[in-house]
Amino acid sequence: MEQSTSEQSPEHSSPERSSPARFAPLPDRIGYVGGVEALTLDGRRYYFGFDYKSDVVLSPLIDDPAAMAAFASEHMRQTTGRHDAAYWADLVAAAEDEVVGLDGPDRADADRDTAPAAPHGGLSDTENHVLYLLGAATEWEDWFDEAPEVRQAYERLGFDEEDPEFVDHCLQAVREHGEQARPDEWAVARFHLTMAARHLPGNWRALFTPVVEDLLNRR
Repeated sequence: MEQSTSEQSPEHSSPERSSPARFAPLPDRIGYVGGVEALTLDGRRYYFGFDYKSDVVLSPLIDDPAAMAAFASEHMRQTTGRHDAAYWADLVAAAEDEVVGLDGPDRADADRDTAPAAPHGGLSDTENHVLYLLGAATEWEDWFDEAPEVRQAYERLGFDEEDPEFVDHCLQAVREHGEQARPDEWAVARFHLTMAARHLPGNWRALFTPVVEDLLNRR
């Protein structure tokens, strides 16, 4: 008896399309309204969700466009509500047009070659962006209870409690004048960068800890 043309023998069956990898959401960051950003780190491209209103990252770093779209469809929203993965795939593709490059292992040297030199030994554009992302990932939580002496240094510096760039200001001062001349700034910057690396959510911790170490070592 001949096999029906609507059937296929196993050896000629079409391969099933594999589903994109699934990524667990970050704690307490489910259902937020946001978009998609992209960066390159050590030559690899990553996507992540971002809440532009609150400056908060909304997802792990995801290295597959389809997985990012699937994650966003499940855990993120737009102002118009929930959308399917096909909708989010367009936003992922758009993010590729504005990829932020965070350099490789010799981040400081590469940065000097590819970006405008930082004035007076200060922070480069890349380093400023790294600090911005660290703040967006950790929200620079109040860790002062673990180090009262750092709180005292912070208070002596007179920062506004609402200033999200206080770490930038401290690190900039250390770069320009040296840690011996600016001990309070160095204490605040070193403490917050170390704590940020320890408290980064999801895979941000593994991927960004070397970046934090670079910031601390270049001074």
